[in-house]
Amino acid sequence: MIASLAGTVTQVNLDRAVIDVNGVGYLVHATPATLAGLRPGEPAQLHTMLVVREDSMTVYGFADADEREVFETAQSVSGVGPRIALAMLAVLTPEALRRAIAGEDLAALRRVPGIGAKSAQRIVLELTGKLGAPGADGGAEHVAAPTTDGRGQVVDALAGLGWSVKVAEDAVAKVLAEAGTETVAETDVPATLRAALRRLGPRG
Repeated sequence: MIASLAGTVTQVNLDRAVIDVNGVGYLVHATPATLAGLRPGEPAQLHTMLVVREDSMTVYGFADADEREVFETAQSVSGVGPRIALAMLAVLTPEALRRAIAGEDLAALRRVPGIGAKSAQRIVLELTGKLGAPGADGGAEHVAAPTTDGRGQVVDALAGLGWSVKVAEDAVAKVLAEAGTETVAETDVPATLRAALRRLGPRG
C-alpha cells in the first residue's frame, strides 16, 4: 500500500493531480478541497491509498489521515466503491459524515452524486458505529480556525484548474456577493471553491 506521497506538484486538474516523487509522476485522485491546497511547482505531501483492481491501480490522496480512514471505511458498505467514497468526502467532511450517520440524515447523504434513497439507508445502517461519534476524531482540524482571508487560495486553485485569474476572481466575487461577505475564512475555502466551480461549470 502506498500510504503517503511527498514530492513536487506538477499538475492540478478538477479531480486529480500529478505529484513528482524523485522523477516518477504519480496521478492522484482527490477531492476539490484537497486539490485546492496544491500548487504546481510547489512541494506537497498527501496521505494516500492505493486501490488495486484487475485492470487498474489507482492512487487516492487526502489532506489528512482521518479522511483516508473514512474513505477506506466507507468502502466496507456494499455497493460503495472508491469513486462514491471519494464523492462522499467531496460533499461532506469526515465530521459532517459522522453527524449524518449518527443522526440518520439521509438527505445529507443523498446530496452525494450516485447515492439514492436506498443506498443512503444502507450507508447509515452499515456505517453506524464504524466511523466513531461526531467530535470523537481528535478534532485537531476543527480547532482554532484562522481568520485570515483565503480568497486568494480559491482564486489560485481555480487558476491551477485552468481558468484565467480574471475569470476566477469574477467567479469568487460573485459567490461572496451572494453570501453577503467580502472575505473567505480558511475553513470556508473548500466550500467557496465548490460554489465557484458550480458557477463556472465544466471547462470546455
